[in-house]
Order: sequence, then C-alpha cells, then structure tokens
Amino acid sequence: MTEPSWDHYRAALAVLEEGSLSGAARALGLTQPTLGRQIAALEQSLGVALFTRSPTGLSPTGAALTLAPYAASLKATAEALRRAVTAEAEGLSGRVRITASEVVGAEVLPPILAALHARHPGLALDVVLSDRMQDLLRRDADIAIRMAPPTQAALVARRVGTVELGLYGHRRYLDRRGVPEHPADLARHSVIGFDAETPFLRAMMRAAPALGETPFAWRSDSTLAQLAALRAGFGLGACHTALAAGDPDLVRVLPELVWALPTFVAMHEDLRALRRCRVAFDALAEGMAAYCA
Repeated sequence: MTEPSWDHYRAALAVLEEGSLSGAARALGLTQPTLGRQIAALEQSLGVALFTRSPTGLSPTGAALTLAPYAASLKATAEALRRAVTAEAEGLSGRVRITASEVVGAEVLPPILAALHARHPGLALDVVLSDRMQDLLRRDADIAIRMAPPTQAALVARRVGTVELGLYGHRRYLDRRGVPEHPADLARHSVIGFDAETPFLRAMMRAAPALGETPFAWRSDSTLAQLAALRAGFGLGACHTALAAGDPDLVRVLPELVWALPTFVAMHEDLRALRRCRVAFDALAEGMAAYCA
C-alpha cells in the first residue's frame, strides 16, 4: 500500500460531513470527478471500500466511519499548522472577531478597543454584541468576554476579576416614587427586568426573593434596552456598579442587593500563535481587569 495523501483523507471527510459527493465538491472547491478520483485513490491505498455507490449517492461503510475521527483530527492539525506558520508573517494586521455581552460591548469595550487600534491601526475589529454564549470552538468569534467560566477544554481563559451589579434608580424616578428602604418595598415600584428567564434573572431572584413577587413593568431581554430604560427614569433596574459610578444621576438603592459576575477573557488555544489575536487578547484582559477593579 502507498501512503495516502492528506488531500485524499480530506476528500473522504468532506463527503462524510456534507453527505454527498456534490456537496463535498462544492465545500472543497473541486469538481466531482476530481473528488471521486481522490476517494478512489484513498480506497486503493488503504485496501478497503469507504463508500458504497448507488443511484442515490454514496453511503459510508464501517471503515469510513472508523476513519472519520482520525481524519477530523488531521484537519484540525493541518489548520493549526497553517495558522502557526503564517502567524509571524502576518504582523499586527488583520481581522479579530470579539464577542461580549451587550452592555460590556457597548459601554466598556469602546475605549479599550480605541486604544488598541491607535497602537495597531492595521487591526480590524469585529465586535459581536450578544448576551448568549458564542461558540469559540466553532469559530463564531476569536475572543470572547464571558461572565461565566468557560467549560471547553480547548480554550485559553484568563479570569480578569468580578463585575459587580447593584439595584439603581434615576434621580427623577426616585424623586417621583420614593426610595425603597426594604426589599418588600419593591412591590410598589416599577422594576425593569427580563422577558424570558435567564441564569442572571434566576440569580437575581435568589438574592432578592421580593423581585420574584414583583411584576416587571419593563420587560426586555436586551440588557442595553434595560440600561436605557433605567437612564430614562422608567424604574429600578440592575446596573454595573462601575458604570453607575460615572453617572451621578443613577442612585443605588437597597445596597445589600449585590450580584457578582466572575469575568473571563477566552479564546481558542490554537489562536495563541496568531500575533493579532494574542495582542488583542492581552489588551482586552488588561482593560477588563481595570474595569473590574
């Protein structure tokens, strides 16, 4: 048997992933005859049939299913090798995709990223604002700022501190409706909250059971919309204490209510070889640590 080419393994993996010869050819940018020849060459080299052919297409054999995880590992290694080889040649230029929660992305990151871009104007920064977890393993983003410990083993994560939240009201609202002195007083106030149940909402309820007995007067799953309602004087709502410290019109109420969110900057371990990602990661970690402090 001759040693199979990586291209031949890649062809077989593409058929397994796409489910058809035509889909695999499109994914790899090849013609179907070329892809068919590569699979035939792989079968000849290995001495086994990988697919059974029928008028409806290709069906994987047991040998193909056995081969699949090893071919996937080869693919991941080849991609990591390409990134490592080209990393130093790229210099500090290129695109970095960053994901963060809405409030962090809109209120905290802009000055951090402005300073980063001023130092390295060749960097192009994509900022994805979302309160759901983006998948770094699937490359939905290069770097993520998360308010929960990352669980995937293939991620590099640095804990940068804790973001503290408290309950606040705008001075206009408090002048009109009064300042609550006890959690039970929330029942007579307009409270800003979520439309759907979230982990943070459950944490709020555990810390302040009275919130669970108070219907939200403003409901939105957008934390930016909640912050805007708070600043407009609509009612009482949760806010980062560091953000509120910069706005004299936001007054903390019921200071015994504290929510602490451990904060991490994370990226896929393969991206450490890319200078642009490494520099962006360090700048984000430094900036977020200063914000948490």
